[in-house]
Amino acid sequence: MASGTKFLLQTFVLLALATTVFSLSPRFYNQVCPQALPAIKKIVQAAVHQERRMGASLLRLHFHDCFVNGCDGSLLLDSTSTIDSEKNAFANLNSARGFEVIDQIKAEVDKVCGRPVVSCADILAVAARDSVVALGGPSWKVRLGRRDSTTASKTLANSVLPSPFMDLPALINNFKNQGLNQRDLVALSGGHTIGLAQCFTFRNRIYNATNINSAFAKERRATCPRDGGDANLAPLDPTPARFDTSYFKNLVKKRGLLISDQALFGGGSTDDLVKIYSLNPEVFWDDFAKSMIKMGNIKPLTGKQGQIRVSCRKVNW
Repeated sequence: MASGTKFLLQTFVLLALATTVFSLSPRFYNQVCPQALPAIKKIVQAAVHQERRMGASLLRLHFHDCFVNGCDGSLLLDSTSTIDSEKNAFANLNSARGFEVIDQIKAEVDKVCGRPVVSCADILAVAARDSVVALGGPSWKVRLGRRDSTTASKTLANSVLPSPFMDLPALINNFKNQGLNQRDLVALSGGHTIGLAQCFTFRNRIYNATNINSAFAKERRATCPRDGGDANLAPLDPTPARFDTSYFKNLVKKRGLLISDQALFGGGSTDDLVKIYSLNPEVFWDDFAKSMIKMGNIKPLTGKQGQIRVSCRKVNW
């Protein structure tokens, strides 16, 4: 009986150790490199101070990384003879930005740590959190310990990244495929409280939609003509450099910029949550933080899977 109890205890300890090693944890770098997170925060703050839009760009990198085969830094890989870069996918081409800031962070973190111990995937996750905080938004404890992929897939990125032209059922299904529910969908869409969008992503809405405020449509048409000007920028909400609830207040007023934005408020199952967020910043902040943690846990590579890249742009050989 005693030997059986001892065996069960040993099994429990081994399972506990396995969980500790292979699960993400906010304390992952506490012992190996406690200087890592402060180094990331310092560079993100400087980058956002220099250009407020960069905060939204860094947040978007993490989002677009996680949705394509998990949060593994695959988005950061440049094209090679064997890598079909996700940077060239429809949702990222001439749109995803901030890669130079990630390079800068990686160089500084490896310097303060003395060697490459922090993954590019983790850098993306922490930079996203620090960007939100720098723009006045909530903070959360980022779970760490991701490792970097050795592959990327433009084809997969083209098929799984949500489109600005999606309606509500398509959006719900897209997020469901990532293990995210409707609350996650609405909360994470609130990331559009910061940043800008290109004309081609909202042209159809401002010229053809019926569920749009007419004055708002007219205002947006001034910088987004029917033909040409595809890359002309417009703010996703009235305060694109401040993390607040203006995005949701806009949706209630039918002033959502993208089709996929206004889809969240138009008589569907997410209307009530949009209203709640528009009136209760604390609820939105809390849900956004929880959903960011949940998204950051999509299919991470851990333990001995993948690698810790020396350069975020290429795999180690």
